[in-house]
Amino acid sequence: MAGRVKDKVALITGAGSGIGRATALLFASEGARVVIADYNVEGGERTMRAIKEAGGDAIFLAADVSNPNEVEALVNKAVEAYGRLDCAFNNAGIEGQFSPTPECTLENWQRVIAINLSGVFYCMKYEIPQMLKAGGGTIVNTSSIAGLAGIANTSAYTAAKHGVAGLTKAAALEFASKGIRVNAVCPGFIRTPMVERVMDRGSFDEKAVIQTHPINRLGKPEEIAEAVLWLSSDASSFVTGVPMPVDGAYLAQ
Repeated sequence: MAGRVKDKVALITGAGSGIGRATALLFASEGARVVIADYNVEGGERTMRAIKEAGGDAIFLAADVSNPNEVEALVNKAVEAYGRLDCAFNNAGIEGQFSPTPECTLENWQRVIAINLSGVFYCMKYEIPQMLKAGGGTIVNTSSIAGLAGIANTSAYTAAKHGVAGLTKAAALEFASKGIRVNAVCPGFIRTPMVERVMDRGSFDEKAVIQTHPINRLGKPEEIAEAVLWLSSDASSFVTGVPMPVDGAYLAQ
């Protein structure tokens, strides 16, 4: 089923690796013109090259989503390049450090909140006015299973991802009647560079993590990308305000 976002202009943050990269590749294969955003220039350019080599249309723009000025410039440059903004996947995020709440450093708290929560807010702040100009659009934010349930030793990450779920619901209510749908994906543990880092440093044991998912495996970035594509396409036209788990039944327990 090709062409689900044909000729749409899609902005994807954190598109240099993992879920963001898989989503950028999928959107391009479905006919979207993709604006790849990441603070990691090498990763972002690699994603752009992969899209172009496959015959797709993409540009890369470096941006730090924790900086509102850079986010505003990012959105403006995306519109300058393609004329409008139809879809946004606000996905950039970090795992931060793992520790009991009293041992979470102020630096870790501030950085995780700045990127994972404030970054999503900044993106929506500047994306929504452009979508209103275009007559509507779709926004998908990356929350997490940690946005719907607590995970010990991740106070900053869990707080940020809960915040993303709430922010998604508030914006969905504000713009449902104005042609803009706002949803979130809540991935379980997905085999991405970020999760691999967490497991490599011993914060989580891979076998133990797999056992928390009744489907008995980690997810793949492409599986989250498919959910984002569906939420961004007309196939989900009556869906808004939903933090949607894509988690192998982790939260069903």
